[in-house]
Amino acid sequence: MMKYLDHLEEWIITFLIGAATIVIFVAVLHRYLSGFPIPGLQDWLLTLNMSWAQELCIYMFVWMAKFGAAYGVRTGIHVGVDVLINRLPEKWRKASVLFGLSSGALFTGLIGTLGARFVWENGLHYALYTLIGIATGDVPQGPITPDLEWPTWIVYSAIPLGSYLMCFRFLQVSWSFARTGELPHHDAAHVEGIGEAEGIGLTVDPIHPAGVSHGGVK
Repeated sequence: MMKYLDHLEEWIITFLIGAATIVIFVAVLHRYLSGFPIPGLQDWLLTLNMSWAQELCIYMFVWMAKFGAAYGVRTGIHVGVDVLINRLPEKWRKASVLFGLSSGALFTGLIGTLGARFVWENGLHYALYTLIGIATGDVPQGPITPDLEWPTWIVYSAIPLGSYLMCFRFLQVSWSFARTGELPHHDAAHVEGIGEAEGIGLTVDPIHPAGVSHGGVK
């Protein structure tokens, strides 16, 4: 189950950044080509309304940031200052790390709950009542976005979904750390291929990183 959740998280981030890149490219290309007085082509391009592209890209980057933050907790790529914590005795270090992780879970849980309440009151309850056939009464329909004219509750859903996922990741890391004492760690200095080189007898010269020796001969 966790494997599928991990893959879903990665697929969402990959899709959003890829789609946003394509939309931005098409919008810029459309704006650039529309300035050329090419008969037929210019008239056709001017009939295309691409004003929604910027708004859509903003929303996709917001969603990507929320899910990317949860991915960062899972993989340990968030920046942290742990100089003082690493100098503490092991018992206090473990307690400090668990306190920090628990605080992160509490904070993101609160943000998720407040976000869910905001989304509910911003039009989600109207949409659900309408979907299942309940009379809406005085329930407001909620605002829509300026260009895409989407219900804003769809856009704002990134807040509770991303925050609750991030809260879950904090709890997941806390549980793993309490059991094993290990935190997820992302080695930014890792270079692909170094491990393979060492496996076949190749070593990297620490003085001259570009120099590679095999069997002691450079």
